[in-house]
Amino acid sequence: MYTVVEIKGHQYKLKAGDLIDVEKIDAEEGAIVTFDQILLVGGAKTIVGAPVVGGAKVTAKIVRQGRTRKILVLKRKPGAYRRKNGHRQCYTGLLITEINDGQGGVSKAEAKAKK
Repeated sequence: MYTVVEIKGHQYKLKAGDLIDVEKIDAEEGAIVTFDQILLVGGAKTIVGAPVVGGAKVTAKIVRQGRTRKILVLKRKPGAYRRKNGHRQCYTGLLITEINDGQGGVSKAEAKAKK
């Protein structure tokens, strides 16, 4: 079973056991978070939300909090104007542990995927 879920304004196609990086979520490592903005659930029977699938949810565990590598932004105009800025985006690593389609179907991550 797979699902399309909206997290922090971005859409992700997920399966149980996937490890993804999303925009920073304010929670500690090891915390369990639940997302209910499920747009589509696929598998034996595809369920499309209008706009979301009722009763469906995705459960994930926060495995890391971090920052990406630095991106340099250079600005320059003729003359003496030069600027150099850097940016590092904060992210949260999520391990998808369970997908519930809202109609009794549940897909769980295998034990080896959690390690």
